[in-house]
Amino acid sequence: MVSILLLRRFERKFEDMCFIRSASSVRDGGNRTPYFHSHMVAFGLMLLCAFTTIICAQGQKRSTISDIESLIRAQHYDQAVVALKPMLRASPGEYKLWTLEGVCLGLQGDDTGALSAFTRALQISPNYVPALQGAIQIYFKTGDKRAVPLLQRILKSNPGNTTAHEMLGVLYKKSGDCQSAVPHFEASKDAAATHPDTLEAYGYCLYALDRASDAIPVFQQLVSLLPGQSYPAYDLAVLLVATHSNADALKVLEPLLTSAQSDPDILSLASQVYEATGDTPKAVALQRQAIVLDPTDPSNYVRFAVLCLTHDSFQAGIEMLNAGLKHAAKTSTLYLSRGVLYVQMAQWDNAEADFKMAEQLDSSQGIVAYADDLSILQKNDPDKALARVRIQLKEHPDNALLHLLLAQLIMNQTPESDSPAFKEAMQEATIAIKLKPDLVEAHNQLASMYMSLGQYDNAVKECRIALQYDAANEAAMYHLIISLRHSGKNAELPPLVKRLAEMHQDSLKRETDRKRFRLVVEGSPMPEPAGTH
Repeated sequence: MVSILLLRRFERKFEDMCFIRSASSVRDGGNRTPYFHSHMVAFGLMLLCAFTTIICAQGQKRSTISDIESLIRAQHYDQAVVALKPMLRASPGEYKLWTLEGVCLGLQGDDTGALSAFTRALQISPNYVPALQGAIQIYFKTGDKRAVPLLQRILKSNPGNTTAHEMLGVLYKKSGDCQSAVPHFEASKDAAATHPDTLEAYGYCLYALDRASDAIPVFQQLVSLLPGQSYPAYDLAVLLVATHSNADALKVLEPLLTSAQSDPDILSLASQVYEATGDTPKAVALQRQAIVLDPTDPSNYVRFAVLCLTHDSFQAGIEMLNAGLKHAAKTSTLYLSRGVLYVQMAQWDNAEADFKMAEQLDSSQGIVAYADDLSILQKNDPDKALARVRIQLKEHPDNALLHLLLAQLIMNQTPESDSPAFKEAMQEATIAIKLKPDLVEAHNQLASMYMSLGQYDNAVKECRIALQYDAANEAAMYHLIISLRHSGKNAELPPLVKRLAEMHQDSLKRETDRKRFRLVVEGSPMPEPAGTH
């Protein structure tokens, strides 16, 4: 009875130890308080207390256990492991001894040996909680998915174990499965209320699942928990902007807008909020300041272009994008944005040149969107890439995406319009459409090729079909505008030009909003695991 009480005490204590971390230890220049080692020592000593009674009752010499206990207290873990060997030889089926060896090896930093010992214990007694906890501890600190079934075993016997739920939530988030993570975060949200890493992961998953409103109170907790950190306030403001609570977002951001603020992302987000609340001069000033702080970030120029499109300041936007292209000359978005501004000013030749350049720079991105194996493409070996796709097409001749990929790879080599390669690319794009009529990118590819041939009526036809399937497709819209102009159908242009500006603003906003949210927990150490109640 004494040993059982000691084990239960150990299990409660082990859970109390887990996730013990001060706010300062979570974000302190990447350094964290080394709780793990001291907790493992406590783990071993409490386990020893329980084993002392158990093993003595089985006829082992108490002095042997006392010696091991003394060695662990003195941090002589290697000697403790040596002392355990004869006991294991005498009782190889004693899963508690294997668990104790796992603890000692873990204290030595031998995770491989410790895991082997815990595994032996679990082979003998699959649901032995201390062995489960030991194995989970090793898997969890590296984010290893093998901790998941072990945690599920703990929850099977104790469904209300909030710590196990919390750990599962973190692991599922780490693997990108927010759908599975959120129910476990919800089951442990009271216990995790003081755990910044868990709150951050929980809030991010809600955001990723388009539950921004639900994520707001989570990040409000995080802001309260880490008052000296700016990133929780920034993320909270992003969520408030996403839910159109701009006035509340401004309240969160204004304390960060000091004269010493050097984070261009904070300034850029504040610019967006001031614009949404009607203070355009402040918005422009802050976005300019963000550009000055980081002139190499294309997104800062793109956000300025959004302001210019909104207020018909087309020339100012072009001048700013010109400056941006000096720092990021191979950024397709900058050319696309400038092309849209040129369209608004009816500078058709400049617009067409920018759209062509944007497509050339973005061609590799279009290709990889359809590639099954990117290794060759990433090595920039177009001949091998073409050969690989041709082989795949022989095996899968009815795959529309592969036909489109082949067309894009051929066109990426800029063949002459009267060359066999060009004709093959057009044939492949046509096949892709026959196999999959709603493949918008194939219609866009054909439209671009017809434009290069001067067949603008055919290009217009492909653009209209593409827009039927995707009314917000920017490429189809600017192809349509340029093709109509070349066809002399100028009467159609004014509403389409206006629509292109709106589409570009919307797409830029979606893209910048998607990239704004900062998940600082990525790359940070995993929190230490917990046991059962």
